[in-house]
Amino acid sequence: MIDVLIDITLLAFLAITSIAILRMTNLFATVMLYGIFSLLSAGLFVVMDAPDVAFTEAAVGAGISTVLMLATLALVKRPQRPFYEEAPRTHRAWLPLVVVVVTGSALIYGTWDIPGFGAADAPAQTHVARYYIDNAMPETGVPNVVTAVLASYRGFDTLGEVTVIFTAAVAVLLLIGGRRSVKADKSKTQEKQDEA
Repeated sequence: MIDVLIDITLLAFLAITSIAILRMTNLFATVMLYGIFSLLSAGLFVVMDAPDVAFTEAAVGAGISTVLMLATLALVKRPQRPFYEEAPRTHRAWLPLVVVVVTGSALIYGTWDIPGFGAADAPAQTHVARYYIDNAMPETGVPNVVTAVLASYRGFDTLGEVTVIFTAAVAVLLLIGGRRSVKADKSKTQEKQDEA
């Protein structure tokens, strides 16, 4: 009964946060609500016995993504306009549409060879899936098969993925920090020239 109550509470908070995000016009508040949404999602994953997914959601969704969006807001200093106001027209307004159409076409083309959902002859069903399903609980003691595969059978692979994510985050933060220091140096140089 308590588990059901926790599930309903988390889902209610997720719905409330989603509605608040849709109605918000302040970008800073929207970023904060996205972080809260990711944190609530991580809590929901923990309740569903998927701590590996919860760690990823908390680290990437609530952590790195929120920090990067806040850093972007700090770097981009322009007045916010409500979403219902029309954006100013530019002469390259067709370029984003072309990029979206080409990317969407490539993604659709890539899905043509995917086997049907739940197909018995899919590679995921014919190779090691049966072994994992039969032996994950006795060999690892973890009740969730996905967690057992990621944390035990493929532990080094998961460690590599976390390392890649961490390296990418550090690289982005270094790039943002480097850009900020160049701007600070230019402004200091300009101040010295104005004083002279």
